Amino acid sequence: MVPFPPHSNRLIGRALHDYRMLADGDQVLVAVSGGIDSLVLCHVLALWQRKAPIHYRLLAVHLDMGFGADTAALAAQLALTGLPHLIEQTDFGKNALATEEGKNGCYHCARQRRNRLFALAREHQCTKLAFGHHREDLIETFFLNLLYSGNLSTMVPHQELFDGGLALIRPLAYLDKDQICELGALFGVTPVANPCPLASGSKREAMRTMLASLYAHNPRFKSNIFAALGHVRPEYLLKPLD
Repeated sequence: MVPFPPHSNRLIGRALHDYRMLADGDQVLVAVSGGIDSLVLCHVLALWQRKAPIHYRLLAVHLDMGFGADTAALAAQLALTGLPHLIEQTDFGKNALATEEGKNGCYHCARQRRNRLFALAREHQCTKLAFGHHREDLIETFFLNLLYSGNLSTMVPHQELFDGGLALIRPLAYLDKDQICELGALFGVTPVANPCPLASGSKREAMRTMLASLYAHNPRFKSNIFAALGHVRPEYLLKPLD
């Protein structure tokens, strides 16, 4: 068994416990993009499956968005996890770029991908849909929503959908990117490049750069921001008077 870093092990265990992400009898569909985060998540959930006091099943799924991804390399990486897996070819990406002349391509692409994952979860009787988002992703999403949408929100580690018929879970929510990269090295993960033509120069990438500058000014800012996402004081936020 891979010698799991104790600190990362504790953080994953705490996230699973704090948000009650897994239950006995769960069928878990793991969304795999090909990046290091989702591939590490596959290894983590497979490892937890062997040691957890509960029984759950896993199915890793990759949706090829139609940009010519190296699916053979991805299949090899998924084989290393030992999980049953499915790779499905789609034209979601090309369709999204054709919509509104590509102006909102990322939005349309993500929506089609998410809807297809929901459909696959139903087809395979899955109760959970797992994503590889980590702590920095949650912070970036908060600032994206704040600055571009004018609301205070982020991705949450556990979210119930469809009247409880499906839950989104993010077991890596308490980990930082460097901790995921450390796990990736231990598991022998080789990320598969994202061929999307809009992968660089995105708002998220710009937000990541901005936040990196902020963290460099004071390393405590990251943990303080993350803590603030769970320590909201609504009485000190603006609201209309009756």
